[in-house]
Amino acid sequence: MTTIFHRIDTASQSLVLRIRDGGMAEAIYWDAALPSGEDLDMLSANHEIDLNGGMLDRVAPLSICPEASAPFPGQPGLSLSDENGPIFPRFRFDRAETGDTLALHFTDTDLGLTYTARFTPAGDVITASAELQSNRPLLCHWLAAPVLPAPLLSDEIHDWHGTWLREYQRQVTPWSHGIRLREARMGRSGHEHPPVALIPTRGASKTGGVVHGLQLGWSGGHRFVAEALPDGRRQLQMGKASGTERKGTRFHSGDLVLALSTGGEAGIARAYQRHIRDHVVTWPDPARPRPVHYNCWEAIYFDHSLEKLSEIAERAAKLGAERFVLDDGWFGRRDDDTSSLGDWTIDRRKWPDGLNPLIDKVHALGMSFGLWVEPEMINRDSDLYRAHPDWILGREDQVTGRNQYVLDIARPEVRDYLFDALDSLLGSHKIDYLKWDHNRLLPIADAAQADGIYDLLARLRAAHPAVEIESCASGGGRIDIGILAHTHRVWLSDSNDAIERLRMQHDAALFLPPAVTGSHVGARDSHSSGRNLPIAFRAWVAAQRHMGFEMDPGELTEAEAETLTRVTCWWKDTRDWRMAGDTLPLDSADPAVISEMQIAADGSRFVLFVGRHATSAQSLPLAQRLTGLDPDSRYRLRLLNPEDRPPQSRGHVALEQGEITLSGAALMSRGVNLPLSWPATMWVVEAERL
Repeated sequence: MTTIFHRIDTASQSLVLRIRDGGMAEAIYWDAALPSGEDLDMLSANHEIDLNGGMLDRVAPLSICPEASAPFPGQPGLSLSDENGPIFPRFRFDRAETGDTLALHFTDTDLGLTYTARFTPAGDVITASAELQSNRPLLCHWLAAPVLPAPLLSDEIHDWHGTWLREYQRQVTPWSHGIRLREARMGRSGHEHPPVALIPTRGASKTGGVVHGLQLGWSGGHRFVAEALPDGRRQLQMGKASGTERKGTRFHSGDLVLALSTGGEAGIARAYQRHIRDHVVTWPDPARPRPVHYNCWEAIYFDHSLEKLSEIAERAAKLGAERFVLDDGWFGRRDDDTSSLGDWTIDRRKWPDGLNPLIDKVHALGMSFGLWVEPEMINRDSDLYRAHPDWILGREDQVTGRNQYVLDIARPEVRDYLFDALDSLLGSHKIDYLKWDHNRLLPIADAAQADGIYDLLARLRAAHPAVEIESCASGGGRIDIGILAHTHRVWLSDSNDAIERLRMQHDAALFLPPAVTGSHVGARDSHSSGRNLPIAFRAWVAAQRHMGFEMDPGELTEAEAETLTRVTCWWKDTRDWRMAGDTLPLDSADPAVISEMQIAADGSRFVLFVGRHATSAQSLPLAQRLTGLDPDSRYRLRLLNPEDRPPQSRGHVALEQGEITLSGAALMSRGVNLPLSWPATMWVVEAERL
């Protein structure tokens, strides 16, 4: 029996692959990092399991591509067909290529197929992908990224769901016999089912225990399978949504990014945040601090005028904004959402002298200028539709979304038109930022749409490398590692309600760094929920991420403007180390509290955010335990906003009285006491290591 081993390691995880007798590779270990001298032959021998009555005489391997021809008792990792029906490959090992990326090649010479699995460690994650090549056109119904075993000592599967204005809702499903299958088939990563999952082992929490993480870098919809086999084994599969690939000779699963933590969900957050920030996003100017945003959408909607927007720009700059973004309504004859998508020319009714007078005004105030676009969409009432009705994706009589259709971006001539329009716009104006929106679901599930948008974005980035791009899709409808390889910021939700944002931001930080996660201070009366929330709470929630404003600054009282300016100044003073550090979720003893830490890369300082979103079940606040500190070091802490203490708070909390100094061990074991707070209050504690 011939056995070949390949081992991929990061600081926190090891993945061991076994190729036995020339068959398909198996992942015989994916867990906490192994010692460098681990005996892989003994690990392999220990991987073998017994047989029982009523079974076949050989256990089919749980390989990285389970084959229906094995026969395998669960979901296969590949499903193919041709004009004669289903195809059942049987792959044999061909060769391995080693280096920064491990590539394992397998062939089925009878069917003319080559399967390649690639594994690339970077930072503390491993990126795994599968590719299939055929010598003749085939239909590929399903191709999983390399399939992995799930931990047996796990009771739950954690994934996320959501809707518009309510993204990133955690969903916990108990493991049971059979399949947990979720699929996003609407052509985007999706509010409904982002391409992420966590598999915690028994007893894991936000700050302790073993957690496995999966995140797919693909923007066109995906499929996730967590299956408990009849024999007790478990498998995890993730790839592009099934049945979305056109007939072809080459297929790719999408990049599956694997993280593993022995320190709870905080370790998963650290690994993914660093990977996206340091290895995925290509910053136009890495040395440039993240600028404070101002977006005018909720201030004016479609009602544009140079006079009104100039006045708003003056007020935004005074509050501390460094980038001004003109949102929807500047092009075609766009007075509402029923017309003009596709016509990317300036509306001369609103802008008789073009956009340059506003751009010049914004620059004179010391801000850069950004612009909203939605290139993948088209309205029936547009010059583009009248010229090219055949460019829409799907049937002409389809149900529209937000009064619009989707352009077939897979067509080269469509991408050429959009590139020329945007290239001209960027070439003739001093624009350093595009808010790139995507406001409807696809009428048909088509993977070629995602490939097309990647191509268009890559061309624009090459032509205008200094321009930063935000991915927005009705808020958080297209957020994933795939789109972030071409963009620099995501709009997590169209909701600026700080109560909703607090929770959404908290869970999204498991997979996204603050530097790319936009968060804006909304109106006093939220445009999405009607809630009236204090300016301090709205400001501190936005300050947890890439901060911005999105309200009419003229509504602010003098006291509100002073509070917002003060928080914005603090954000600017601390943004460099916070955006380059780690944001770690914290366990809270009080379900009415959501808390996290942002800790500098060198551990020299941190800020603690403790947000209360509801009334507590108990009458007094509970101590907040921290994580990620050096237990032997001492830290000096101070409360930044004691003025937010309510009148019912009548005790003598040490932090409210002044600075305190405690060891990392005490802060992580016992925690820190904070004053009483009302709902919609954020306590902010800054600390430095002595």
